[in-house]
Amino acid sequence: MDTLTNHLATIRSRIQLLRTAMQRQQIDAYIVPSADPHLSEYLPGRWKGRQWLSGFNGSVGTLIVTADSAGLWADSRYWSQAEAELAGTGIVLMKIAANVPQHIDWLAANMKPGQTVAADGAVLGLAGARLLQQALDAAGVHLRTDADLLTEIWPERPTLPTPKIYEHVAPHATVSRAAKLASLRDAMRAHGAGWHFMSTLDDIGYLFNLRGADVNFNPVFVAHALVGPQRATLFVAEGKVPDALRAILAADGVDLAPYAEAAQGLAALSAGVTLLLDPRRVTLGLRQAVPAAVKVVEAINPTTFAKSKKNDAEVAHVRAAMEQDGAALCEFFAWLQQALDGKQETVTELTIDEKISAARARRPGFVCPSFGTIAGFNANGALPHYHATAEAHATIAGDGLLLIDSGGQYLGGTTDITRVMPVGSPSAAQKRDFTLVLKGMMALSATHFPRGTKGPMLDAIARAPIWAAGIDYGHGTGHGVGYFMNVHEGPQVIAASAMPEAHTAMEPGMITSIEPGIYRPGRWGVRIENLVLNQPAESTEFGEFLRFETLTLCPIDTRCVDLTLLRPDEIVWLNQYHATVRERLLPHVSGDAKAWLEQRTEAL
Repeated sequence: MDTLTNHLATIRSRIQLLRTAMQRQQIDAYIVPSADPHLSEYLPGRWKGRQWLSGFNGSVGTLIVTADSAGLWADSRYWSQAEAELAGTGIVLMKIAANVPQHIDWLAANMKPGQTVAADGAVLGLAGARLLQQALDAAGVHLRTDADLLTEIWPERPTLPTPKIYEHVAPHATVSRAAKLASLRDAMRAHGAGWHFMSTLDDIGYLFNLRGADVNFNPVFVAHALVGPQRATLFVAEGKVPDALRAILAADGVDLAPYAEAAQGLAALSAGVTLLLDPRRVTLGLRQAVPAAVKVVEAINPTTFAKSKKNDAEVAHVRAAMEQDGAALCEFFAWLQQALDGKQETVTELTIDEKISAARARRPGFVCPSFGTIAGFNANGALPHYHATAEAHATIAGDGLLLIDSGGQYLGGTTDITRVMPVGSPSAAQKRDFTLVLKGMMALSATHFPRGTKGPMLDAIARAPIWAAGIDYGHGTGHGVGYFMNVHEGPQVIAASAMPEAHTAMEPGMITSIEPGIYRPGRWGVRIENLVLNQPAESTEFGEFLRFETLTLCPIDTRCVDLTLLRPDEIVWLNQYHATVRERLLPHVSGDAKAWLEQRTEAL
């Protein structure tokens, strides 16, 4: 039996094991979301149940299994990948628009009155669970949320992650733990709450100035937190906090409790107290642990706003990290150009990941990549979330476009950058797509806008030059970025699919990506991405205005530009950007990297 046949048999066998468990518990449909008890984007192995069951490796997707069907709901970023990975498994790809919970509509339409839908409430987001409950109630379908069938059918299921937790310390931690707790309690009082419960790992890491390595790429650790009027409790697996750090935390009013006792901590709250919860950042199972006699106030976690607005000292560290990251990229691209020109060594998409990670690792303050490197040549570049593997990857040879999306975690900031490099001679059509994407990126980068503008409202500015050519792309234009924290961070987002809600308002100090793209399935893809900082622009009789400061420092390859498509002001923007890149990076590079930088930043 070959490897592929064996893999398909394994997936079909696992789905059958699930169906057998469902039948035993009289469950008609079982939902397996891409989620953990913290609603994380990147999951520890223990909660990769959807991946284990389906074989689909994308970071977002919902699996639903019934007695005679299985479907995987995924948005357009993952369609090509999912079609390939689900082929032959018996699981049907259900294509959805981004962020639309159409699996709920499917359940309401396809389940019969009296049937039972089940999920593990410990990983079911509260807000989503409410939508699900409402839809199933209307259809006369029963919802069970006490069924963790994965534990029953997954004998080798991973345990909780074990890496030690460590402090994020000065100078990179610019605000003390005590000061952050005091600010949080002020915000709690403003909501009329004496207690606040948090499950999201980036909120917890930010609040306590702690970092870990429990999740790939993001320096967070698995924990819950309950903050009271005087002291806070961190629910974390035993043995993860060294004794010396435990003593430091205790002196700052932070007690430790076993990870599994988070629900008990909520259940022990006294009648009449008021608890602040974020319904989008806590699971149904934990919400159900709160006693009925406790008053619950629902609002966004105050730390979500606090960590999104970087202070001046943090911004200074981010700028320094960007210089180191840019210098590493100069070294990498100088090597890559020589390797491709010399044709003396084989360069594959896997080589790209290896070399770019090694270049960053040589830089001071580097901790780890901020996500898995996306290196896609020609057709692979058309897959926004493509990931090369030993079994399936391309060799960089011939003519075309090489898309590289990568980033690093530094003690003083998080980076995320996409560049496209020509290989051989790019075609006129490829240059046109590249230039349209560049125009979209520059258009948004140069925009001034009123403070408080909802992030999703800015999305169309980047799309306008691309729309004008009758083209569109299926992902958002920008996401928030953390400070030595998650590479995807809220509350702001620049995406047409997102609702322009109050919490998406753009405020000074926020760092966001700008990354429009064009994707030609089976041929090539283009995406150009910089990180930008919200800065005050001017105050007029119409209010305060913000502008973007471009933080990312790396040349944009002008060999891919069709100059006939650029306006004079766009050429000025690009030349000024490259002048800044050269000035900021020259002190950090030498030799081949310096020569490459000087060549690639020559004015048009």
